Amino acid sequence: MAKASNIRLADVKKINSELFTLTYGSLVAQLIKDYEDDDEVNKQLEKMGYNVGIRLIEDFLAKSGIGMCADFKETADVISKVGFKMFLGVIPTVSNWSADGKEFSLLFDDNPLTDFVEIPPGHQNLLYSNIICGVLRGALEMVQMRVECRFLRDVLRGDDATELRVKLVELLQDEAPPSDE
Repeated sequence: MAKASNIRLADVKKINSELFTLTYGSLVAQLIKDYEDDDEVNKQLEKMGYNVGIRLIEDFLAKSGIGMCADFKETADVISKVGFKMFLGVIPTVSNWSADGKEFSLLFDDNPLTDFVEIPPGHQNLLYSNIICGVLRGALEMVQMRVECRFLRDVLRGDDATELRVKLVELLQDEAPPSDE
């Protein structure tokens, strides 16, 4: 009989990843049953992601040791190469920058949220991974960047690739807390 100490770390990560994927699938399935409307399910996934993102950023900053980014392009690289790698084990490609440098795409070769997934018939408007948009929006807002995020393409919907578009809406200003006077 194999000892627990002989279990390889890579195997544990794979098990955790698969458990997360299946749990997320169950969550989406329950939302579909509860709301019965793809647009409402999409809103709920984005809202859940936002709430995760505003908490996840603290863990990201503590574990990564990364300080403030110089500009939005550096932010995009950190999101791709550090954030996605740290939390989902993938590195999407940053591409399709807008001329003003305020909008980019993340292209996914692999989206671990979509392993074992088929969109149910009648749910063509479901944005299955929309929680990612919310996570990005929430996390970036906590570091003073208001963004819009949306899926342009998704292999689950029959597209040739999965592409997430991120647009910087505004840089937020740090507000001083109200005085006690």
